[in-house]
Amino acid sequence: MRNDIYERMKIMKTDDIKPNFAAIGRTFGCDYRTAKKYYYSDSKKPSKRKQMPSKLDQFKELIKDKLELNCSVTSIYKFIQNKGYTGKYTILRDYCFKYKKAELKKAEMRFETCPGLQAQVDWKETMTLTNRKNEPITFNIFLVVLGYSRMKFLMLTLDRTQNTVFKGLIKAFRYFGGVPHEILFDNMKTVVDHSKSNYKEAVINDSFYQFSRDMGFETKTCRPFRPQTKGKVESLAKLMDRLIIYNNEFDSFQDLLAIVEQFNEELNNEISQATNKTPRSLLGKEKEYLHKLPNDNVLSSYFDIPVINRIVSKEALVTYDNKRYSVNPQYVGQTVTLSVKNNILYIYSNKELIQAHPITGKKFNFSQENYLEIMKSNAFQDASPDEIQKIAENNLAIYDKF
Repeated sequence: MRNDIYERMKIMKTDDIKPNFAAIGRTFGCDYRTAKKYYYSDSKKPSKRKQMPSKLDQFKELIKDKLELNCSVTSIYKFIQNKGYTGKYTILRDYCFKYKKAELKKAEMRFETCPGLQAQVDWKETMTLTNRKNEPITFNIFLVVLGYSRMKFLMLTLDRTQNTVFKGLIKAFRYFGGVPHEILFDNMKTVVDHSKSNYKEAVINDSFYQFSRDMGFETKTCRPFRPQTKGKVESLAKLMDRLIIYNNEFDSFQDLLAIVEQFNEELNNEISQATNKTPRSLLGKEKEYLHKLPNDNVLSSYFDIPVINRIVSKEALVTYDNKRYSVNPQYVGQTVTLSVKNNILYIYSNKELIQAHPITGKKFNFSQENYLEIMKSNAFQDASPDEIQKIAENNLAIYDKF
């Protein structure tokens, strides 16, 4: 904007002087058309160029909707092509980049809640630590945080099924001493059938909706690209990296469970930067506003142990959660039932307990007694007991590395 030219043209218009645009252009070092534009302009702002329509215009709202479902740019490109888009991929790519960048730059506001109002839930997924025997154990941590006190609950799990979510929440309610009025989730598949976007509300699946009714809380979901919405539990998930210090510092899965429980207590006795108090010290006030837990009959219904039928393979193994567990070879070909409680796999034949295995995450899980019996019934049936014992120990050490 050339204010000097504009002011000169304004004076000439006021005095009703017809200017020599070429002479004015030479005086101010500009094109004569620039001077002419300012003379005939009624506004200080020069006229804007006419915006050319973009081939994306009619698809922009649809693109935003798909981006918030975390769809890739390539998949969106193929999708809108089928809807009639004739532009290039690069135009779409640049638009998606600018949109995501604008979303991330939006100001974040600290969101505080009243006592007892809200909890936030998330997962720390697929962490791996190695025990002293150099055996890797992969696990998840179920995370719950109360909004007011920042009281935290951690539960180590080997899966992320809906049943595990139910158990985790019930244990969290017992740990907190009550149920908050609402719980905020991201769009996890165990909770929603259709995630939230700009134009659609999340659809809570039927079984989770019934669970929330039984427990007495309202289910809330946050939108994609809005990690600050559940920032308290997001911050907790980052703290899980502190568990790395225990790598090679434990022996068994049970030790790892104890480490996570101890870490949970440490976090609840550390001063929060947000409140300048420990979560444990604020829990008392928050508990006054929490709902009471439902009766034991309702709670126990979500801890019923499902019965799973399996046929024992020729290797005297049964499969659970893509892992294999041994039984005595006398049960080969028979149907046995499996149930899980407190991370222990129980195997029954005709309602009689025949084997129990700790769930460790290893691909093959043999008890030494079963493996000795398997060897005696096969190629090593003529070997001496000492030879069988030595071979069994060597083979089991190899299996433990899987």
